[in-house]
Amino acid sequence: AYGFCPQDSVNSDWVVQQLRELASASQLPEAIEVFRPQCLSLLQLAGDRLNIPVVPTRLTPALKQYLQERSQLYPTLPQYTREAYDPLAIELSPPVPIPDTLWGDRWRFAFMSAGDIDPFFRDKPIPVVDIPPALHPTTLNLASTTTIPGLVLDGGRQSMRLVHWLQQQRPVSLNYVAGAPDGLILDVGLCDRIILTTFDDDEVRAAAVTYQERLTASHGLHFLLIQPDDSGMTYSGFWLLQTGG
Repeated sequence: AYGFCPQDSVNSDWVVQQLRELASASQLPEAIEVFRPQCLSLLQLAGDRLNIPVVPTRLTPALKQYLQERSQLYPTLPQYTREAYDPLAIELSPPVPIPDTLWGDRWRFAFMSAGDIDPFFRDKPIPVVDIPPALHPTTLNLASTTTIPGLVLDGGRQSMRLVHWLQQQRPVSLNYVAGAPDGLILDVGLCDRIILTTFDDDEVRAAAVTYQERLTASHGLHFLLIQPDDSGMTYSGFWLLQTGG
């Protein structure tokens, strides 16, 4: 059974009622993941009343697949309003520059094979490693030889400060955006965006285009690696990310 409620009538009482009805058939969820910013405060109110933690994240593949399936059914229901409806659409915030005090010494595009991701972290004491199970290459059925593009940032003395700041921002995806100048935009949180850097160099632009092309072959999978320097001896943080999530 599914509960229907006009958008202007939805409140925490209604959400709590739906969750309790769900619990009567099975049990309350251990957590509620939400990718839509407009729903976050409402679900947090309901979650607090039922002692269910609410997790804001764009990485909700099962939920998004379900919503897409439901959207195909929606036009056949009596509640259909004939208004244009995209169940996954999110209004993104205008991008803002990364704080100057956090930006590192230098950066570059890089890549690794999908099969090298796990061995890369073996016996390496990296303070922050974020590899969501849903984004592991084996979960995405990627061959071990698939090239995974990414960005490596030498943070210098600011390396760990940058990593801790990024942890708070919750990185989602990193994209090249052509313009005047060109730039690298990091999607974070539910709808925010950060300008990591801008450039107008032809050689860098060519590398950025290659990076973006490799995203297609890797199913959008890519990485962000923060390290103090390019010695290859120490690393500060690693995120496995995916576009289109």
